This record gives sequence, structure tokens and C-alpha cells, in this order.
Amino acid sequence: MIPLTLALAFALVQRPDPAALNEAAMKAAAEKREEEAEKLWKQAAEGAPGFFPVLFNLGFFYFSHSRYDQAEPWLARAARARPDDFNSRYLLGTTLVNLDRLEAGLVEWRAALKAQPGNYKLMQIMAVNFSKGRYFKEAAEIARRALALRSDDPNAYFVAITSCQEAGEADAAMEIAHRAVEKFPDSARANFEYGYHLQKLGRSEAAMPYLKKAMAADPSYEEPFYFYGECLMNEDRYEEAVGYLRTSVRNRPDYVMASVTLARALMELERYDEAVRELERVLRLSPKHPQPHLLLSQVYFRMGDEDRAQREKELSQRLRREEPGIMEAPQGRPFRPPPAP
Repeated sequence: MIPLTLALAFALVQRPDPAALNEAAMKAAAEKREEEAEKLWKQAAEGAPGFFPVLFNLGFFYFSHSRYDQAEPWLARAARARPDDFNSRYLLGTTLVNLDRLEAGLVEWRAALKAQPGNYKLMQIMAVNFSKGRYFKEAAEIARRALALRSDDPNAYFVAITSCQEAGEADAAMEIAHRAVEKFPDSARANFEYGYHLQKLGRSEAAMPYLKKAMAADPSYEEPFYFYGECLMNEDRYEEAVGYLRTSVRNRPDYVMASVTLARALMELERYDEAVRELERVLRLSPKHPQPHLLLSQVYFRMGDEDRAQREKELSQRLRREEPGIMEAPQGRPFRPPPAP
């Protein structure tokens, strides 16, 4: 049972105006009397259904406790009460995204950005989530806007590079990667991004110094080791590639493509048992990924075990049919989401 404090007793008996109830609720919430605060806000909303401070504060109360299903209707009412309010639109968008209603969340974030057109942090959040929703062109456009605002922030470059790449704007991604490495020459990620794009253009020799610098700058960063190993594989330098690929896998044991490439190198060196062990290891972590099974079929074929080779091939094909998007799933290091605006 909720203790009948003076504030609540006053609210129930005197029925003060919504502003007074809101003030009493905020005081109760600050003093961790949360049930009382919730009851006061709801009473205020009953008496004044369109009173913005109460609608927003109750919505924020639920949001701050991750009670998104309860926060959504109150924040929606707050946004209707003040359509140009940034905070209610931003929180409503975030709530909807947390409820797996990405499309509706993006609508609210667009409205929030219209209220604060220069909000850099929201732009970054939107760029990442537009890409998740496959709005790649819009993600690239907003990421470039964010970069223009904050060219001193490395993350602005990295979000823009990825957004442009996903939008099919390879030249723009390459240009931003070049700018990033010039601006942040000691950054592991900047060196990796530029090296990666050079490699994708077939310029492995030019890419390798940047990948090496990225490895030296951050020995725990799995991607430069993987792509450096790929460069060596392209030159048939399998023995050298093994060491770099093993480091990549050691840094990130569930990095499927690094494990597959490592197994390829071992297969080319006729170290078939090692290749099988590596593929079986990564399949324990990612059992539904078709790529290790496909390479296992090739290894078994080379080992002369055609029955196992055929079974692995069929399993790979079945998994690919069941989860066609898995080959498009990002294997690289994800971005840290920017802090809330």
C-alpha cells in the first residue's frame, strides 16, 4: 500500500491545478517515492488531458525505467500537445525503436531533427538506424550532414564512410576514408578504413601499409589482421597469411569470415586437419552460418571423403535458403552508438 504522504493527501483532497500536481509528482520522484509520483501524474492527466509537462514527465518516467510500452502513449500525447518539442519527439522515436517499431520511430526522429536541425548526435543515431531500415540513401545524406557539422570527430567520418558504402556510393566512401586518415593519421580505424577501401579497389599493395599501421595502433582490432591476411592470400602467400588470420580470430573468436579465410589458407597448405578443426570451432559459435559448411565440403573433397563433402555442401545450401540474409550480415566491428542528444 502506498504511504499517504502530505503531498498525496493534499492532491487527493484539495485537487490542486495540474501544475501543482506535477510539481508534487516531480518532488516525489526525486525522493524515490515513485508509486506516489506515478499516481500524482496520472491524477493530473485526468484533470488536464492536454497539459504537456505532465504528459512528458510521465512518459519520461516510464522511459527512464525502460517501460517502453507504458511510455509510448504518454510521449505520443506529449508530442501531439507540442508538435515542435524536440525532447518528446526524440524520446518517442527512441521508445518506438526499442519496441521494434523502427519505421514509426524514424518518423518521430525526423520530426525531432526538424525541431533541432543542427543536432549532431541525433544525426548520427539516425544515420545508423536508417541503414538498419535499409534507407541507405537517406542514411548517407544525413551522415554527410553530421560530418559537415563535426569534422573534428572521428566517428562522424566512420559513420559517413559506412553509410555511403551501404548506399552504393563507393567513391564518396573512399574520399571520406582518405580525409579521415589525413585528419587522424594515428587512428587505427582511420588507417583500417582507408586500407580496406584501397584493397576493395584491387590496390592491395597500396592498402597494406595502412593495414599494418592499423594493426600496430591497436593490436586487439581484428579487422586489419583479417584484411591484411586477405591481401597475402591474393598473392598466394598462404604461410604468411596464416599468422595474421590466426591473430584476427584470436582477437574475435566468432569472426566467421576470418575463420573461413584461415581455413582456406590451411587448405592451400594441405593442412587439412587444422582447417577442419578451425571450421568446426567457429561452427560451434555460429552453427547456422552456411560459409564454414561450404568450405568444409571442399576440404573433405580434397581429403577424399566425398560422402562428408556432399553432406556439408547440402547443409550449406539448406542454411542459405533458410537464412538468405545471413551472408549480408555485418561481420565488422560495430559502431558504438553515440550518447543521447
